[in-house]
Amino acid sequence: MRRCTRRGEAQREAIVETRPMPKKRKKKIFSASKVVREMARERLGSPKPSRLVPAKKTKPEKHKPTLGKLLEEE
Repeated sequence: MRRCTRRGEAQREAIVETRPMPKKRKKKIFSASKVVREMARERLGSPKPSRLVPAKKTKPEKHKPTLGKLLEEE
């Protein structure tokens, strides 16, 4: 490394050596579906928030309730 006569010059060289090159930005690909959704949101408004769907299948009990359990529930 060469010797610098100015103070700022040495700092700039140190920064240049440690900083990697910036990455290239990815090109945005045109998507017709995104444009259609944007237009629909402008006209109709944003969609309602989704809800959790209850499970369709529920497992049946493995054993039939005994007479004692049936009497306790009442």
